Amino acid sequence: MRDDGHVSHHSSYGLENHGLVNLNDTYWNLTTAQLYEQIVARREGIVAHLGPIVVRTGHHTGRSANDKFVVEESTTKDKICWGKINRPIAPEKFDKLHKRMALQLQTQDVYVQDCFVGADPKHRLPIRIINQYAWHNLFARNMFIEATPEERANHVPEFTVINAPRFHAVPKADGTDSETFIIVNFEKRLILIGGTSYAGETKKSIFSIMNYLMPQKDILPMHCSANIAPNGETALFFGLSGTGKTTLSADKSRVLIGDDEHGWSDDGIFNFEGGCYAKLINLSEEAEPEIYETTRRFGTVLENVAIDAETRRVDLFDNSFTENTRGSYPISHVPNATREGMGGQPKNVIFLSADAFGVLPPIAKLTKEQAMYHFLSGYTAKVAGTERGVTEPQPNFSTCYGAPFMPLHPHRYAELLGQKLDKYNSTVWLINTGWTGGPYGVGERFKIAHTRAMLNAALDGALDNVEFTKDPNFGFLVPQSCPNVPADVLNPRSTWKNPAEYDAQAKKVAGMFVENFKQYADQVTPEILAASPAG
Repeated sequence: MRDDGHVSHHSSYGLENHGLVNLNDTYWNLTTAQLYEQIVARREGIVAHLGPIVVRTGHHTGRSANDKFVVEESTTKDKICWGKINRPIAPEKFDKLHKRMALQLQTQDVYVQDCFVGADPKHRLPIRIINQYAWHNLFARNMFIEATPEERANHVPEFTVINAPRFHAVPKADGTDSETFIIVNFEKRLILIGGTSYAGETKKSIFSIMNYLMPQKDILPMHCSANIAPNGETALFFGLSGTGKTTLSADKSRVLIGDDEHGWSDDGIFNFEGGCYAKLINLSEEAEPEIYETTRRFGTVLENVAIDAETRRVDLFDNSFTENTRGSYPISHVPNATREGMGGQPKNVIFLSADAFGVLPPIAKLTKEQAMYHFLSGYTAKVAGTERGVTEPQPNFSTCYGAPFMPLHPHRYAELLGQKLDKYNSTVWLINTGWTGGPYGVGERFKIAHTRAMLNAALDGALDNVEFTKDPNFGFLVPQSCPNVPADVLNPRSTWKNPAEYDAQAKKVAGMFVENFKQYADQVTPEILAASPAG
């Protein structure tokens, strides 16, 4: 281990506790500047104009959903919702992979960050991230909550990630589907990641851990962003990729708590993370100035963003490598973010959907039962052309707006949501940021100015006393007027040239909801089932 100025205070709880011995140099808790030096020296990335570091993730430019496993053992066997998402793997397979990974890491350099997940001191979890790559360690430093030198000295992680992209599985021997793997072992409190350089696997693995642990404390873990109004009122924003979750929560007039992962306890909302991981493709300074500014800051990691080799200026509109270009940055890069990472009980909860079929209203108010129904549904839609073979809009249902990261049975998360909504009298709104006047390719996307006006009206109470009507297809209440929004925008049927075509499309989408929800029919109350659209 080096002790020449490259080493910060580190824990007496050594790496041998994770099966790692005979390593070369171990770099403990390097600062951002020190990690920059390592990244450049090892040619892992290059420094862009104004200071961000630009890296490539190889052929894995997103999560490898089919390569994720959970070790099936006595403590998890009856708790995990086993299936397509939470796939079991035997303990002995995990142990063999762990042993081989440790052997490969012998005589190699590794980077360690001892940090925390969970901003609330009552519920924060000490974790350790061990990396082959310096830039992955910088990513971890950005995304999690930094420990003080005093805390590091006695840091004993409750969960540890070993991320070794250059180590590959042997599928036939290891029981994996490919050379890539992400395996969570709750009994050993250890996560192994190999065969992929996509940094988001580390972030989402830790999120899965929190989604397993927090419900045991009656805390609802959420894939959502959160912010605070000037009057102190907190709002939550749920939504899948492309629905506007990060964009709409990044409002300079409100204080950002976090952009992606939170817990809802009896003390309020708390961020799981210490940073943000924003999608950057087509990001503009005019539309999203707060996020745009982070792409010009020292410490930000830009994944698969195009860069001019001569000028070192990045191009956020270039999708040569992937549509899933990403930026990782500490939340301190956001000028209006709270450093404490906590807020009060939410007055408003926003469900975001980008409906490419063009039938959902731009804003609607939900009952508690409708909220639980739509929370379990987690709906948005993929547009044509986003994936090979997708020639028309496709529904995308993701339980709790984050199915790939939810280890427990979905009804447990919905149950917790219902309890919180009851206890704290939160209002739930559905906002459609998708298409109107027809489906994708025919209609047009809702103007962001209108979406922001509707969102602000909901959050500011401007919709409290307006007239609402019941949507005949989906059952929720739609406001008939909203400040700064034309009345015809609020009624999607009136924006279609042929109302009969709208009716047929709405019935089709409602039927998709009904068909998808059959998997939960025996897990929910009759009241929640009654909140179903009229498919």
